[in-house]
Amino acid sequence: MKAITLKETGDIEKLQFAEVSTPTIKKDEVLVQVKAISINPVDAFVRQHQQALISYLQPKPDEDAFILGWDISGIVVATGDQVTQFKKGDEVFGMVNFPGHGNAYAEYVAAPASHLALKPQTINHAEAAAATLAALTAWQALMTYAKVKKGDKVLIHAAAGGVGHYAVQIAKHFGAYVIGTASTSNKEFVLSLGADEFIDYTQEKFEDRVQDADIVIDSIYGDHVLRSLDTVKKGGRVITLLTFFEGTIADKAKAKEVFTHRLGVVSNGDDMQQIATLLASAALKSHISHNYVFQEMPKAHQQIATGKTQGKIVVSL
Repeated sequence: MKAITLKETGDIEKLQFAEVSTPTIKKDEVLVQVKAISINPVDAFVRQHQQALISYLQPKPDEDAFILGWDISGIVVATGDQVTQFKKGDEVFGMVNFPGHGNAYAEYVAAPASHLALKPQTINHAEAAAATLAALTAWQALMTYAKVKKGDKVLIHAAAGGVGHYAVQIAKHFGAYVIGTASTSNKEFVLSLGADEFIDYTQEKFEDRVQDADIVIDSIYGDHVLRSLDTVKKGGRVITLLTFFEGTIADKAKAKEVFTHRLGVVSNGDDMQQIATLLASAALKSHISHNYVFQEMPKAHQQIATGKTQGKIVVSL
């Protein structure tokens, strides 16, 4: 099968097109013919940094070539002996083995059945692949840890991005009052997702506008979260995607009696089923700003590395 391999970290030319063996599935896995792949910032980060590769892929000592990627949508072509929820011909999607070896940049992927869900018939493979790592991150942040409920005031940073644009929709679906931050050019997009308020972070300080949030979803690295803590009420909840609650940040959170969690998204088929339900009812929609073909994977990496992508990037096979 065709695949894109990485033998050493570095620039986009390190992504090498290759012919490799089609994977053999285990008893609890399905073999998926991949139709679309979602690209995330972590993909480019792992490609560039050796320590990130070790952390996210968790390679064995003798491994010297890797297939990046975790997000897929495709068609089941074979099932393991223990798999009962899927059959040959089913259209499925999910985030595979994250963290670990997802091996998504390939024509076929061996995926644990427990990491997948049936793709809704109302959406295409590109839209399904998009709604995997990013949508799972938004779901786990809001539902598993922040426990969003009707009437909560939720501040979502980077609301026009991959995680952010799903988080706005999920929070609104469950009855929250949503405030999204983004740059000037993204105002109409964020409001179109259902946000009740928009804050242009290039024009004003969000902490000047908000001091009574129940929940903050902060995907910006560094001491940005210190400012986010100024926006949340006493006893509120702050979920970060990149920054750990340590030192001054932890002290400030403790002083405000804020529940904090640094989220590391994990593969979860039950959560994927919940996302599938929202996608099927159109309560959740994927916005795809760039859709490349497989041979254009380096371009997809260049785009995600800009940090300015609206919604999601997808590669179709």
